[in-house]
Amino acid sequence: MNEIPSIQWFPGHMTKTRRMMEKCLPLVDAVTEIIDGRVPMSSRNPEINTLTAGKPRVIVMNKCDAADERLTAAWEKYLGSDGSQVISADCRTGKGLDKFVPAARRALAPLIERLAAKGMSGRPLRLMVVGIPNVGKSSFINRMAGQKKAKVEDRPGVTRDKQWVTVDNDLELLDMPGVLWPKFDDMRVGEKLAFTGAVKDDVVDTELLSCRLLLTLREICPENIVKRYGISLETPEEDEEMESGMTMGCVSGYELLMRIGRARGMLMRGGEIDTERAAAAVLDEFRSGKLGRITLERPEEYK
Repeated sequence: MNEIPSIQWFPGHMTKTRRMMEKCLPLVDAVTEIIDGRVPMSSRNPEINTLTAGKPRVIVMNKCDAADERLTAAWEKYLGSDGSQVISADCRTGKGLDKFVPAARRALAPLIERLAAKGMSGRPLRLMVVGIPNVGKSSFINRMAGQKKAKVEDRPGVTRDKQWVTVDNDLELLDMPGVLWPKFDDMRVGEKLAFTGAVKDDVVDTELLSCRLLLTLREICPENIVKRYGISLETPEEDEEMESGMTMGCVSGYELLMRIGRARGMLMRGGEIDTERAAAAVLDEFRSGKLGRITLERPEEYK
């Protein structure tokens, strides 16, 4: 139970969003891309890069309160190496968003100079806000506007229509609905987006998904699983032989899920472990940060 089918999800409204984006690009001076700090590369839609080529870029790494701080700093440096302005933030609380307007002005410095030379300093600067579903665009818009301008729900694909929001005297944001790409060429990309909730849970097998997540976490931060759930990650034989220096065995993701369900007392009638309930708990606790500050990707994987 360690394999998960390839995840593909491209509702019709996302095709409409892509067309809307193409139509609106001439109206804006730059692009603000919101990404998930826990999966910085997987949460970047390659189609957006193609569509917005030539526009200055401000990248907001959202949900960094749930991401590894050291890796967040490394990602800021990596993503900024092409000239993009990069900030890390938590759009729900507003932490770090005070860096956005200065970053936007740095990205648009050449345009600001040209406008000043033409006596057009008062002309609003306009940025299109893009990103995949459930990455935090609406929370970002609301925080920057200081009020509930965009509808926020913790599920993918809520924002539907474009809307302009003024966030500073001469700075406006154009909010776009979230858009995924038609096909994930790398199965792991779809998997990681499903881990974070960018892909709807009702189109995946959540038990399989949680098993894959547990295997991923066991590889990069096993101590987080042990601390949160109080379970062993080794086979029964290894539990007895750890003092002899034996290495960790290949306990399946499903066995880890069973151990978590048992430890949490998630039992059904007859004493059978409720793995569906355990899977929901694992996914929820990862997404909410209760499993610790975890980043699933490293910049060196993409160099």
